[in-house]
Amino acid sequence: MKTTMFLKKTACAVTVSAALVVMSLPAQANNWRGWNIHPPGYPNTVALEAFAEGVADRTEGRLKPQVYNNAVLGDQPDAIEQTRNGALDFANFNMGPMGPIVNETNVLSLPFIFSSIEHMHDVMDGEIGQRFADALAEKDLIALSWFDSGARSLYNTKRPIQTPEDVQGLKVRVMNNDLYVDMIEALGGNATPMAYGEVYQSLRTGVLDGAENNFPSFESSNHYEAAEYYSLTEHLIIPECLCIARASWEALSPEDQEIVREEAIRASQMQRDLWVEGSRKSREIVLEAGVEINEVEDKAAFQELMAPVYAGFVERNPDLEELVDAIRNSN
Repeated sequence: MKTTMFLKKTACAVTVSAALVVMSLPAQANNWRGWNIHPPGYPNTVALEAFAEGVADRTEGRLKPQVYNNAVLGDQPDAIEQTRNGALDFANFNMGPMGPIVNETNVLSLPFIFSSIEHMHDVMDGEIGQRFADALAEKDLIALSWFDSGARSLYNTKRPIQTPEDVQGLKVRVMNNDLYVDMIEALGGNATPMAYGEVYQSLRTGVLDGAENNFPSFESSNHYEAAEYYSLTEHLIIPECLCIARASWEALSPEDQEIVREEAIRASQMQRDLWVEGSRKSREIVLEAGVEINEVEDKAAFQELMAPVYAGFVERNPDLEELVDAIRNSN
């Protein structure tokens, strides 16, 4: 009896020990893990999954990327650090929250730094975009291509916004970034940093008068149910990257690096095309729901009020003035 009990305990201990060993082992080098904040079916998700499939097919299984959606591997700040230290292999990051890690990327959060989405594409796909990629590489993030995140515009519960005067007095939710606070305050509004998940109820109850975002987010968050006026200010156009961990990148052969780069560029073009179509559909949905959408006829009036925002930014970051000017003069 004692012998039997001893054997059972020994077997159990061996099983637990084996499980602990398996858990502590690093993932196989070719099983890449990719972070994604978006849900299945979102343009970025579809493009990332196509990237993973393309890499797996063309490397004949030498690399097996898998995309983990809905931020199940952590929020973006955590995922940035995990990718930098090689715990994650690749990710799709928005440049807005990248500023605390890579100071140069704060330039991309300046209001009206890009005159249009096409201007942003031209800049990021060219020599200036490579400068941002170089800055990311210094922080162990290899940016292989640039995704779209549309143009962010103002929406509110009170009135259409045609001029800066229409923003005066409005309580507007912004992302937690001093540049966005400065932007709204320069227009005469009351900027309110707030978690995204709290915006819908705050619009409903009057804690907020408005917020700002792109059409897909405005629609998918149901904010259009509370805010009936959407004004095409297009004040922020912030690119995103498809980034690879430096450790994962440097472990590849030159041949596989070329495959990964080509598939990243292919994924970027797919994402941009899907974004255009998704934005069109979201716009139709909110229009049918009764949202009033208006073009802003004189964006220059908004842009002129951003002079103090730019001056303050350059004063805090004198080394980035030339980069700001390079983008503004590239159009």
